Amino acid sequence: MILILLMLACSHAAQAKIYSHLNSVSGDTIRRDGYSLVFISKDPQLDPLVKQKLVDTYFQVYPRLVKTFNKKSTREVIFMVDTAYKAVAAASSNRVIFSADYLKAHPYDTDVVTHETMHIVQGYGYRAGPVWLTEGIADYVRFKYGIDNASSRWSLPAYNSKQHYTDSYRITGRFFVWIEQRVKPGMIRKIDRQLRDHTYTPEKWKQLGGKTLDELWNAYSLNPDIKI
Repeated sequence: MILILLMLACSHAAQAKIYSHLNSVSGDTIRRDGYSLVFISKDPQLDPLVKQKLVDTYFQVYPRLVKTFNKKSTREVIFMVDTAYKAVAAASSNRVIFSADYLKAHPYDTDVVTHETMHIVQGYGYRAGPVWLTEGIADYVRFKYGIDNASSRWSLPAYNSKQHYTDSYRITGRFFVWIEQRVKPGMIRKIDRQLRDHTYTPEKWKQLGGKTLDELWNAYSLNPDIKI
């Protein structure tokens, strides 16, 4: 409890020093053009090149996401590489946790930063909309704003009849790319704003694009080609 209170009372730079002292980890703060990143690593074997790529991706992509989707989003973000975390990565509030094991196995997948920091920008709060929609938007953003998806061999999957828009992540993301290219540019950004404002309802799709979500998916299934 004392540590939690101390952390809440400190600046991000001070938080990095506390983590470093108490948990034998490295921590430093990088600032560029009005944005800051506290980078904390619990992995003494973290490749410095991987760390630099994560940092560079943050400063290249995150300001663009803030400008495009949510100008009120925080300018101060914390990255933590954790040896105990066994998933890929997760974002909460202004923090992103990365699996040390995942970064070792996938050193080129630095656009995981693009997906996770979009979650920070989204900032929808609870019950703003379905999870598939949140994750689909984040992967749509990774496709559009990612800087090196090719190196990690990350791509959007081709359409097949077993898919559904509620499958989330890349399947939903590809559907959203199709909507932007074939139905109405800027539509996904409007849906994102409605989710953040808690004004989203399923009826918004027809209001914005002239078709219900199911009707859009049916049109997509008949001609799913997109420009990659």
